[in-house]
Amino acid sequence: MSDLASVLPVPPRALPVRHRRPAEALHLRRMRREASDEELMLRYGKGDAGAFEALYRRHRLPLYRFLLRQVGSAESAEELFQDLWMRVVNSRGRYEVRAKFTSWVYAIAHNRLMDFYRANGRASFLSHEESESVLEDLPAGEIAADLRLDRKRAVERLLAALGELPDAQREAFLLQHEGEMSIEEIAAATGVSPETAKSRLRYAVAKLRASLGKKS
Repeated sequence: MSDLASVLPVPPRALPVRHRRPAEALHLRRMRREASDEELMLRYGKGDAGAFEALYRRHRLPLYRFLLRQVGSAESAEELFQDLWMRVVNSRGRYEVRAKFTSWVYAIAHNRLMDFYRANGRASFLSHEESESVLEDLPAGEIAADLRLDRKRAVERLLAALGELPDAQREAFLLQHEGEMSIEEIAAATGVSPETAKSRLRYAVAKLRASLGKKS
């Protein structure tokens, strides 16, 4: 996954670059860390490129993992990931806070996934090599080799079980676990009722438990 923040354009209305005093720069960094996603997006629309960088670094990994685990191809996930963030960039001037930023950005991801499925069919899910990259997202620390092997097998089992889910159920599960979204937010992002979103999530969890239980 490329570091998109280093290549995305600065808004046309961005303020002229000037050298900031260390105290001022520290204050800006602290403010961006503490600001909500919605505040950062609004600041970006007004010319604060650093606000976008803070947003990107805050959400890039869960968004990329969500796309990767949906389309099953690192190459396709990278293309969707780049396109998603360019759409965020292009929306900066007309962005309005009508919902949480996560609901808005995952709705963009959902719509792009629907386009992808229409053009390419259902994902074949992750290859063995790509499951390795998912494993790298997990904190390794000082895990012993045999424990890491157990974790690798657990990840592969989970990915296989996710791959067996219907697209809508897998998406609901990933939105909750990768996007940390509520039922209402999942419903808003995918354009369905909260009851439908809750049902999809319930079925996904039940099927995953049954599938993993059979293979244990």
